[in-house]
Amino acid sequence: MENSKLLLTYLAILLALLSVAAFFVVRQVLKTRRIEGTLSRLQNKLTKEKGTAQEYYELGSLLLDKKLYTQAALYLQQALKQVDGEEIENAALVYNALGYAYFAQDQYDLAIRNYKEALKVAPNYVTALNNLGHSYERKQLMTQALETYESALALEPNNGTAKRRAESLRKRLVPSGQ
Repeated sequence: MENSKLLLTYLAILLALLSVAAFFVVRQVLKTRRIEGTLSRLQNKLTKEKGTAQEYYELGSLLLDKKLYTQAALYLQQALKQVDGEEIENAALVYNALGYAYFAQDQYDLAIRNYKEALKVAPNYVTALNNLGHSYERKQLMTQALETYESALALEPNNGTAKRRAESLRKRLVPSGQ
């Protein structure tokens, strides 16, 4: 009798765990289907007709998520061509995303150029500052990287990424013998 109660308890726990796992699997499947549907709809539309800056940006962002960086860069460049004067602040988001597409392809000079363009449009864009600092690090431009992270910290003192990276760079830049 004792063993059957224990077995029923284990089965109930197993059933509960399987139910939770099934919930998360179904949720992920629905999310993936929604993303794939949006991706397909945008690709179909933008191959047939000219789209808005928002549509090109959205498609480029979806392609970034799928790690299709070359394709993403093409759509993000199209988004920049479509940005008009009223949406100029949105250009910073597009430049940052384009910088990320280049960074992911190890094209650090192009990434740096796009992050700087994002900062021209939105000088207080902390994410672009973090990304610029990371690009400088990859190019072994440690002094510029530290200055960039410190600029990010001046705008957002609790920025965890900038704090960690700046601290690490300060340790590396300390002259030996101190």
